Parts: sequence; C-alpha cells; structure tokens
Amino acid sequence: MEQKKARRVSFRQKNPTKCPVCSNEFYREEMLTGGGRLIAGKITDELRRLYEKNEKWGTIYPQAYVVTVCPRCLYAAYHRDFDSLTQEEIQKMQQTTNARKSSIQKFFGNLSFEDDRNLELGAASYMLAVDCYSFRNKNAAPTFKKAVSSIRAAWLFDDLSKKYPERPYKKISDFFYRKSYGFYFTSVELVQSGDEPFEAAGHLGPDTDKNWGYEGLLYMCAILTMKVGAREKDINKRIENFEKTKRYLSRLFGIGKASKSKPGALIDMTRDLYNKMNEMLDEWKQEQEQTEETRGNDE
Repeated sequence: MEQKKARRVSFRQKNPTKCPVCSNEFYREEMLTGGGRLIAGKITDELRRLYEKNEKWGTIYPQAYVVTVCPRCLYAAYHRDFDSLTQEEIQKMQQTTNARKSSIQKFFGNLSFEDDRNLELGAASYMLAVDCYSFRNKNAAPTFKKAVSSIRAAWLFDDLSKKYPERPYKKISDFFYRKSYGFYFTSVELVQSGDEPFEAAGHLGPDTDKNWGYEGLLYMCAILTMKVGAREKDINKRIENFEKTKRYLSRLFGIGKASKSKPGALIDMTRDLYNKMNEMLDEWKQEQEQTEETRGNDE
C-alpha cells in the first residue's frame, strides 16, 4: 500500500466538476509536482520541453493533465474555459457528442477518461480540444487554443508512433502539424486585427512549462513554416509564405539585436532560423528563375 502511494504522480480533486454539456459530475485529475517526479531535459526547436526518464516515477507527460475532459460526453476544454459555454455552444457540443465518441473509438479503441491520464489519454484530450474549440465563440480565443492543442497533439501522437509503430499515429501526428501550422498563422492575424481577444489566450505555451508570450507565437509560425510550409508543392506559395514569416521575425527580433525584454535563447534560435530560411529562399528563387527561363526558351 505504501509503495503504491509513493509512486503516485497525480491526484483527484476533492470537489467534483460538473460538465456544462451533459451535467455529469466527475473528479478532475491533476499532476502532482515536486518529489523529483520531473527531470527537465532540453528544449527542442519547437519549444517543447523534454523530460529525462525517471527510474522511480516512470515516464510522465505533463501535457496530458492540462485539458479537462468530461468522461461521459467527451466535451473538452482548458480549465479556464470549461464552464464558460453559451447556450448555443452547449447545443453544438451536445449535437456532436456521438462524433467525438466515434473519433476516439476509431483511433484508440476503448479509452476511458475515468482512468488516470497517460500518453494515450493525453493525445486524445488534445484531439478532443481541437474539435470542441471549433464550436467556441471568439471570446474564448478558439483559434489560438486550436493552434496550441494541435501542436501538443502532434507531439504526443509522434510519441505514440514510437511506442506503437504498427499503428497510424505518425500520420495523425503529421495531420496535427499541418493543422497547427494553419492555426498559428491565423492566430497571429487575428491578434493583429483584434478579432480575437489576445488576453483570452491565457498561457501561450506552446508547452506547459514556459509561457513564451507573443514572441513565441511568432516563432512557432516560423518553425512550422520551415517544417510544414517547406512541403508546399507550389513554389510560388512556398516562397510567399517564407517571405511573410521572415517579415515576422525581422520586425519583432531585429535579427540578433537582443533586448532585455526578449528571451535570449529564443533570439538565438530565431537568428539560426532566419538564416536557414534565407538559404532555402535563395535556392527556390534560383529554381524559379531556371524554370521561367526554360519555359521562355520553349516558347
């Protein structure tokens, strides 16, 4: 009994949470901190914090505990938004309950959010969050929430693909990378236009441990442009997207001109990213010129 208690990584809240969609009451799970449970490793170029394997506590995924999910109807939202549904939003969530259940069944089989969170439940929670925020109004900053939920889903599904290489999780991870790429760009546009309230975004992530703020939002546009936008088949669109991202980076960071108000590590990563983007753009523009020249000779 003592051994089981010593290895706990989470706890259930004493007071129940009531689902605003189906009125189900459940006890929300939260991750325990301290006790050496998490051994922080490096930060990836996607601003994801990696954690070293812990011999005592096993593998812990902090992202898995962030999204609140009703075990009955599978309505999902970040904790600050969970109760703030309008009547219209409640109706939309009720109408799409069976679709959420079918989606989880298709990709995970018999998965229950009554169980303690693990990698599978974490990935599923973000899949559900992306779906549910599609029905939220602008006051919840749904586009940004879909962006950060998509990138976390991409990470966790990629982890699942390594754990279960025979399952289609790598394709799902790639799908969410593409979704996050689109959502991040739209989020920046909405912030600049004021069409979604920036303050409603809350923790900007992209991971759960550090809030990189607006600078991180622009950086994520850039890194996803490198990793997803570079696959665009139309070379003209590819060049256009890279040029747009370069403007974001150069305007905000001044490329190497560090400011005390901006994180130095992010500036260094941005400088490297900017240089790589320039190299790729030069290569594509040469390719574009050669194509146009060949086309002209043919005519």
